[in-house]
Amino acid sequence: FKAKNGHCNISRNDPHNKSLGQWASQQQVLHKKNALSSDRKQRMDSIGLVFPKEKNVEKRMSWEKRFDELCAFKAQNGHYIVSTHDERNKSLGQWVCKQRCSYRKNA
Repeated sequence: FKAKNGHCNISRNDPHNKSLGQWASQQQVLHKKNALSSDRKQRMDSIGLVFPKEKNVEKRMSWEKRFDELCAFKAQNGHYIVSTHDERNKSLGQWVCKQRCSYRKNA
């Protein structure tokens, strides 16, 4: 999964990797309960399996994944203007808005 996607942030509801997603979710549950051995935690850290505090997959999705989504949106629509009012792309639109605000603050 990491070799193909460049990250280990997998959803337990991913239809293409359901068993892997459920396994990763279970590891996160064990980590939260302090029931994950330090060896396993270290091995998972070494491959980049993140144990986020947020439950929402959208919040923990990597910047690179969102950027890839934005590129796919542009390829399909011919522009980078992602509406936050369109339910299909609302989350991506919010991410783009945050990126623009962050850019303006640092520019």
